[in-house]
Amino acid sequence: MDLPTLFSASGPLARAFEGYCERTEQIEMAQAIQTAIREASTVVLEAGTGVGKTAAYLVPALLEGGKVIVSTGTKALQDQLFHRDLPAVRDALGVPIKVALLKGRSNYLCWYHLERANQDASLLGSRQEVRDLGIVNRFIHLSPTGDKAECQQVPEHASIWARVTSTRENCLGSDCGRYNDCFVIKARREAQDADVVVVNHHLFFADLMLREEGVPELLPNAQTIVFDEAHQLPDTATLFFGDAVSTAQLLDLLRDCLATGQSQARDAANWNDVLAPLDRCTRDLRLCFGPQMQRASQQQLGEDHPLFAGLDNLREALFTVREVLEAQADRTPELGQLHRRADSLVQRLAAWGAPERGDQPELCWVDVGTHGVQLHRTPISVADVFRRQRLGLGAPGPDEPEDDLHSAPQDDTQDDDEASQARREAVLNADVADMAAAFQLGGQGRPDAGPAATTDEADENDLQALMAGAHDEATAGSATEPARTAPHVPRRAWIFTSATLAVKNDFRHFTEALGLEDAHCQSWSSPYDYPAQAMLYVPQGIPQPSDPGHTDAVVDAAMPLIRANRGRAFVLCTSLRAVAKAAERLKAIFAEQGDPFPVLQQGEAPRPTLLEDFRRAGNAVLVGSHSFWEGIDVKGDALTLVVIDKLPFAPPDDPVLAKRLELLQKQGGNPFMSHQVPQAIIALKQGAGRLIRSETDRGVLMICDTRLIDKPYGKRIWQSLPPMKRTRVPGEVIAFLETL
Repeated sequence: MDLPTLFSASGPLARAFEGYCERTEQIEMAQAIQTAIREASTVVLEAGTGVGKTAAYLVPALLEGGKVIVSTGTKALQDQLFHRDLPAVRDALGVPIKVALLKGRSNYLCWYHLERANQDASLLGSRQEVRDLGIVNRFIHLSPTGDKAECQQVPEHASIWARVTSTRENCLGSDCGRYNDCFVIKARREAQDADVVVVNHHLFFADLMLREEGVPELLPNAQTIVFDEAHQLPDTATLFFGDAVSTAQLLDLLRDCLATGQSQARDAANWNDVLAPLDRCTRDLRLCFGPQMQRASQQQLGEDHPLFAGLDNLREALFTVREVLEAQADRTPELGQLHRRADSLVQRLAAWGAPERGDQPELCWVDVGTHGVQLHRTPISVADVFRRQRLGLGAPGPDEPEDDLHSAPQDDTQDDDEASQARREAVLNADVADMAAAFQLGGQGRPDAGPAATTDEADENDLQALMAGAHDEATAGSATEPARTAPHVPRRAWIFTSATLAVKNDFRHFTEALGLEDAHCQSWSSPYDYPAQAMLYVPQGIPQPSDPGHTDAVVDAAMPLIRANRGRAFVLCTSLRAVAKAAERLKAIFAEQGDPFPVLQQGEAPRPTLLEDFRRAGNAVLVGSHSFWEGIDVKGDALTLVVIDKLPFAPPDDPVLAKRLELLQKQGGNPFMSHQVPQAIIALKQGAGRLIRSETDRGVLMICDTRLIDKPYGKRIWQSLPPMKRTRVPGEVIAFLETL
């Protein structure tokens, strides 16, 4: 059965999905993906809201055979694909395939750490942790997967999870007495045996170190690799190639050293005395800065900044702890592992702030917030990245020694939820200023050195060059040869898709960032009738975004619309500070004037809870930042007004952005138009995409940034949005909303 028949109004998909609509755009997208799979080529495909891109890539991927990897940007979409979309498409097609869900290590319960938490109540920090531990103890014996997402009685961000899951750093590996029961190993083995594996971007980049765990490699064996939510890849890849160490890691090390030392080497040292200096230096790092948040490069800090003395003290204290652990490392596997962790942290702390190498320039910078300090070391030379991280699936060549591999800290940022970010400690992190060459599909060798990103997925893994040799291998074998019968599939197709990849059908911003200049690019507009369903409103008289009164002006301008719309609104801000200010003002106005609209503020509850409360209320106003700009699907009358406070330009004082712009300037380009504007457009398209989610949805998109009208680049921005009816007259907007 061909694709047009499968996707037709009388086909198997129509019979399987309620409310199914045949869409030409979806069929064309599926055909483009089918061609890419058969030719083992690379495609970059933008599909507007409503095209149905999930089925468009799943159907040809399942039919063409071979191992399929689907990588998503968030755990929410990962769960949706595995539990809902994949089974539905598989059953509709009648294809007998095995599917697997694979998440990062920190998503699975660890028997060893759970038993340790049960044995030592002093590890628990609150009564709530004690209660949550009891729930986890019951859950682990009922769950075949150990996936903490299935334990819905304990919130996703509950502190107990850090105590009963593992990181790559504190995992004992094959030395663990519960190795054969390990949920992580079970999940990886199931993924190895599956025909279709659902992962996420962080996990994909990291390769899982399966060989080290005694499990065959997973990702290089895939014939088809699909990146959904591909617009997130440049940032994810940048994070991945960074070096990282954090005070969270140091505090975890301190806690584990105290517990293990007192239980297994009490006679070796007074562990409280040994660890006290490191504990003090770690906590004092934040005191090197004032109360105001700060982002600056190492050079901007100046040679006399107290941070440098603080780091010297921290390194010295950590070195002492490492020496004590080294003397006890042979006593037990746990002490040996603690010594390796301390040694890794010593090396990475020593690297930050070191003089730049002439042929391998690096950018060191600091990010200071209310919850800690983040120090970043950013290789800005792509050539340097390749020298240290040799592309390919094999071992380093005879003239190139294998570098030490270090892991990054556990950090649950899959959904980029600021609530989880608020729990972070100081992070020493390094990015790559330009990822294009590092992500070349046709490259050779293996990125073999350098730590992973500071995420809960990347904390356990080191990069295999999963994309290496894609073009070279594509020349071998028949395009129509069934691949599922072969144990190793040399041919690979690379599918990059999202609703937001292009700027006015120009994909260069995305393809150049990832080195995909040779990819076939194509886009399909949303099938929705935007001129009839939606209106774009830019109010007049709003002060500039830099004005201290801008947020108050946004709320004041939105109030008539919120009342006319009977609530049912998202207010999307570009910063957490604006979220707090807008929510506070809305609550005050509603209370003073007796408006019956509940205000839901990001951070007051987990995102799923806020969304459920929003849908249930029917007249609420939800105020959120980046977490609510994408991945949110509220269909129907519950959401008919989306207010965006300002164009989502990256902060101009960001040190890494400044270095990227500097490099673009030196290359003779226009940094603002070639980098900043496209980034803002893609982010804005994501926020705007929350409004119309079905053929029957209607609503207003209000953008409170007059640069959209006043600046020369503004036209390029609004022309990249869906073709809504446009107005600056509030009366027209109110009249439209009153009809909803």
